[in-house]
Amino acid sequence: MAHLIFEYSGNLAQEGDLPGLLRQANRVLIDSGLFPPGGIRSRALRLDEYCVAEGDHDDAFVHATVKIGAGRDPQAVRDIAQALFDVMKRHFDPIFQRRTLALSLELSEFSEAGTLKHNNIHARYAKH
Repeated sequence: MAHLIFEYSGNLAQEGDLPGLLRQANRVLIDSGLFPPGGIRSRALRLDEYCVAEGDHDDAFVHATVKIGAGRDPQAVRDIAQALFDVMKRHFDPIFQRRTLALSLELSEFSEAGTLKHNNIHARYAKH
């Protein structure tokens, strides 16, 4: 299971291509082999009410939160976080070159004891 949430400032809505970012991020998660494809969820949440720094500039931001189940090799966890952050940096580089933009990512692991799941998407992948 990997859940990825991109929170982004509304001033990136027109030029940010968030659907493209979601597809790229899912590809990284799938290709890592660390997560079953049926358990990967990505979404982008546009924020129209925000304040960056003193609030007097048209600053933009994207913050990614990655939530995964515990128990994976610590180096693999660091590697997947870095791979996702690299995707973010490449994706937003043209915008970063033109305007002020803050990118960040945090990864958190949670115990299986603290989650409840009901999912029939995995069955589709089991048929392959």
